[in-house]
Amino acid sequence: MKILHTSDWHVGKVLKGQSRAEEHKQVLAGVIEVARAERPDLVIVAGDLYDTAAPTPEATRLVTRALTALRRTGADVVAIGGNHDNGQALDALRPWAEAAGITLRGGVRENPDEHVIDGTTAGGERWRVAALPFLSQRYAVRAVEMYELTAAEATQTYADHLGRVLGRLTEGFDEPDRVHLVTAHLTVVGATTGGGERDAHTVLGYAVPATVFPGTAHYVALGHLHRSQRVSGPCPIRYSGSPLAVDFGEQENVPSVTVVEVTATSAARIREVPVPAAVPLRTVRGTLAQLAEIAPPEGWLRVFVREQPRAGLREEVQELLPRALEIRIDPELVPAPGSGARTAQRAGRSPRELFADYLDSRGHDDADVRELFDELFEEVDR
Repeated sequence: MKILHTSDWHVGKVLKGQSRAEEHKQVLAGVIEVARAERPDLVIVAGDLYDTAAPTPEATRLVTRALTALRRTGADVVAIGGNHDNGQALDALRPWAEAAGITLRGGVRENPDEHVIDGTTAGGERWRVAALPFLSQRYAVRAVEMYELTAAEATQTYADHLGRVLGRLTEGFDEPDRVHLVTAHLTVVGATTGGGERDAHTVLGYAVPATVFPGTAHYVALGHLHRSQRVSGPCPIRYSGSPLAVDFGEQENVPSVTVVEVTATSAARIREVPVPAAVPLRTVRGTLAQLAEIAPPEGWLRVFVREQPRAGLREEVQELLPRALEIRIDPELVPAPGSGARTAQRAGRSPRELFADYLDSRGHDDADVRELFDELFEEVDR
């Protein structure tokens, strides 16, 4: 059977005030075109369909249309919730999804059997997916308890909890003549972050070893980390990565989806298929004179300016590079904290003096900024 694995769409993403809606339309159209060309038996979307737990109607419309279009290619579709998604809101869409022939699992349900999905390809191959949406630390114990594990196990770590939950969901993976698959939204120890993930959900407390997955799984389709990569483990484990770089920390990532061909008796053959429709994110740096000489790069820009801070600098850069979304002073020019700068004593000193000390500590010698602060302070101090 053939599987198309994608994740981390983050529909609704806004980058430094810039909507990515049109980019998402193009990117998801690219994913759908790959599905039409590859004709997979199964499409797995491994979480973070949305960028926010409260998506706009436009974002909801785009996601539901994309899932419907993937289903219309003839593939079965299984999608799970990620840490950016609202699991309950996704589960509220299950009646629509079931009517459309789509399997949607937003959050962990009390009946573990709901997270085990069976199917058969048009060619008669049987498959099973253990589908585990993102599970936060505070709900991990509850999930363990729901699946009737011992009280002693409730004192174990997050990784232990996830291992026990996945063990329960994959109990039937020793059955021959069936392709056994896992999809989950989590961080595996040793994997490389892509740059745009939520830090609170990628720290070590949320990381699990690859050994939580059974050696009897033919393929594990992961979401959460935005860089496409293979993870070493007891079975084939892979992050598909995000098909769109969601922030400048991901500008080196190659947006893609993963195509997997596997049978019950043969090893998975895995390949990446690029999705080139996204607008690239790029970083440029230099003085104003140097920035004026370069041809404006394609895409959205992050600019590190090699100039001392001053009023109006941002506007000058944007005039040169209209697609600059993020403008900063080059970090190499910013004095390190405590690097000889006088520490301001707050007691008995005016806000003007304290602000002047702050500017001095940052190497910001601009009389216009000081005068602007004085004008604003006078307005609020009346």
